[in-house]
Amino acid sequence: MKPDEAYGLIFSWDNVVADSRALKLDAWNQLALAREKNEADQDRLKTRLSQLYHDKLLKISEPIEGLKEWLDAVSTARIPCAVVSSFDRRNMVEALERMRLMKYFQAIVTEEDGMESIAHRFLSAAVKLDRKPSKCVVFEDDPRGITTAHNCTMMAVALIGAHPAYDLWQADLAIGSFRELSVINLRRLFAYKGSSFMDLEKQIAEKEPLPPPFPTCKCPFSVRICRSCRPLPSFVLKINRAGRR
Repeated sequence: MKPDEAYGLIFSWDNVVADSRALKLDAWNQLALAREKNEADQDRLKTRLSQLYHDKLLKISEPIEGLKEWLDAVSTARIPCAVVSSFDRRNMVEALERMRLMKYFQAIVTEEDGMESIAHRFLSAAVKLDRKPSKCVVFEDDPRGITTAHNCTMMAVALIGAHPAYDLWQADLAIGSFRELSVINLRRLFAYKGSSFMDLEKQIAEKEPLPPPFPTCKCPFSVRICRSCRPLPSFVLKINRAGRR
């Protein structure tokens, strides 16, 4: 295995693979135009908004700008990739096929995997890629996802867009587009901290030094009493003299 192949790349679906922010905005606009003035049922509006977004997701055919070129580069370097999402597997696979990205992903984490949190999805992706979490890089656009990646001992690359750069300061690297990346960037990430920077290590407890032994005493008194010929109280001297008689 070549050094680059030891790494794994994990991509979040929202705003990293697909421009879901634009889809949600279109769904909001369509809902606003179609809404009746006397309609006040919030649950009904939420359901309708979710349906509009889902319908638009099923029609998406273009990935985030620069993503395909980046996936081409990491595919040439034989670095395995995974995509994680809360969507069902069928719709996810169909969307990736429409975007012509399916061949780049060796693992997919979807609703069927039963992962309850973002951290579980990231760790599940690492398991499916057969890579240590500390050797994985997560591509995210949300500060919460970046924090989660670090909590999983993974590197995090932030895509600026949905959130400004100053909200993504925790990321190991922040980019405005995938076109800014190269495989060398990944090597530098791990060269800076090392691929095992968060691996578990044994902590050896330092032993406290033993107190020094009592020095040898040459006086006629007991060592326990005189403690290295220190001056003894007068009453101790009287006791010892009486005993010697």
